[in-house]
Amino acid sequence: MLADRVSTAVARRAPAEVEKRFSADMWLQDFAIPAANQFGYGTPFGLQTTPAHMRATEIMATLPSYSAALRRCPPAFAAQMVRSLVLSQARFTFRGRQSSGKPRKTFGTRALSPLESPWPKATTSQLISRMEWHAGLAGNAFVTNRTQGRLRVLRPDWVAIIFGSHQEPEDAATALDGEIIGYAYANGGLSAPGNGSLSGWANRVETLLPDEVAHWAPQPDPEGAEIGMSWITPAIRDIQMDEAATAHKIQFFRNGATPNLVVKGIPAATKTQFDEIVEMMESRHAGIANAYRTLYLTAGADATVVGSNARDADLKALQGASETRISALSRVPASVLGISEGLAGSSLNAGNFGMARRIFADTWIYPTLQDLAASLAPLIQVPNDAELWFDTGDMPILREDARDAADIEQVRQTTVVGYVNAGFTPESAVAAVNAQDVTLLVHTGLTSVQLQPPGQGDANAPAPPDSLSAGTPPALPPVPAGF
Repeated sequence: MLADRVSTAVARRAPAEVEKRFSADMWLQDFAIPAANQFGYGTPFGLQTTPAHMRATEIMATLPSYSAALRRCPPAFAAQMVRSLVLSQARFTFRGRQSSGKPRKTFGTRALSPLESPWPKATTSQLISRMEWHAGLAGNAFVTNRTQGRLRVLRPDWVAIIFGSHQEPEDAATALDGEIIGYAYANGGLSAPGNGSLSGWANRVETLLPDEVAHWAPQPDPEGAEIGMSWITPAIRDIQMDEAATAHKIQFFRNGATPNLVVKGIPAATKTQFDEIVEMMESRHAGIANAYRTLYLTAGADATVVGSNARDADLKALQGASETRISALSRVPASVLGISEGLAGSSLNAGNFGMARRIFADTWIYPTLQDLAASLAPLIQVPNDAELWFDTGDMPILREDARDAADIEQVRQTTVVGYVNAGFTPESAVAAVNAQDVTLLVHTGLTSVQLQPPGQGDANAPAPPDSLSAGTPPALPPVPAGF
C-alpha cells in the first residue's frame, strides 16, 4: 500500500517526534493530481480546438499535443529524430573513478546486462531512443526495474513524483527539507476514467520507491521541482508558423494555384439567381483541376485580385527563418539537420560542416550522454571504484576524419616519447597521455645524459688517465716500421 511505503520512507529520514504523515488518500489528492497538472499533462486529447475567430491553432502543453505538432512540422520532427538516432548509437560501459596514480580505464561486467537487454528482444538502442523521445517531447523520461532483470520505460504523463517534508508537508515539493520519497504510476494516466475517485486510486495506481526509478530530465524546468522541460515548449510559435505556412501553400493549390478574386457586378436580380451563378463559377473555376481556365464575365461584371500570390508572400523565407530557430532550440545544427538554411552558401564546406559537427558533439551529445548514464546508474550494480559511462566507438558522427585522427595519434606518441626521455616511466607516460593528467607521471630518478658530464653516474665507465688530470698530453703509440 502507498501509505505503508511512504510512511516507511519518511520514518527513515527524521525522528518520530517531528514526523508528520499523510494518509494515502491525502498524498494522492494533495500531491499526485497537482503534480500531474504541474507537468502540464492530464488530457487525452491532441490539438485543442480553438474558436473560429482565431487564425492559428493553439498547441496544448501535453504529450499527445506535442506529438501531433511534430507530425505536422517536418523540421521539428526531423530534429527530434536526429537527436534520437544519434544518442541511440551509444553503448554503456563502466569507467574507473579518478584517483592519483591510476588511469581511468573502461571495462564491462555482467552488471550491464539490464542495459544491454532491457526487455525481451530489446537492445540498448531502443532503450535510449525511447528515453530521448520521452525527454524530448515531455522533458522527462522514467525507467523502472520493478520487474526482476527487466527494465520498463514509463509514459511520463502517467507518472507523478511524490515529495516528503517534515517542515511543510502540505507543500513538500518546494520545502527546504523536501525530497523525493516515491513515484506514482497509473496505467492510462492519473486523470483516466476510474482514477478520479479515491476508491479507484487504490486499485489502479502503482507506487515506486526512488531506488526503483531512474528519472532523466536533461533540461530542468526552472519553475518546476525536479522535473524537466521539453525543447519544443519554446519552439511552439515557430512550429505553428511552419504549420500555418504549409497550410497556406496547400490552400493556394486547392484554389487552383491562383490568387483570390473578388467578382463584382454579377447580374442577379434575386438571391437565388446569385447563388446559382456563384455555384456555377465555383464548379468550373475553383480547385486544382480547374487551374488556369479562362474566366468569362458578362457585361458589368469585374474580377479583382485580392491578397497576394505565393511569391509575394515569400513563404520560403518565412519557413526558412522558422526552421533555423527550430534548429537552434533542438541543438541540431542546420547543416546536420539538412534544412534549407543549412544547405545554402558555404555551410556544407568541409571545414564548416566539421565545426558544426564538433559543436553538436561538445555542446549536446557528450553532456546529454553523461547525464543519461548518471540517471540510469541507480538501476544496476555499479562497482564501488567505478561509474556508469558511455562508449562512443560506434557513433560515426563523433569520429574524427582519418587525417585528424592520425595527427592526434602522432602528437600523443611524441608526448609519450618526450616524457620517457625526460626520465618518467613508460607506463606512467602512457597513462598520463590517455587520461590527460600529468599528475599520473612517475619519475625514475634518472635524467637525460645531456644534463650530465660525460661518464658521471656510470660506475662501469673508465676513469680518465692521470696525465689528463695533470695537464700533460698522453704519450703517442709508436709508429709501425714502414710508415
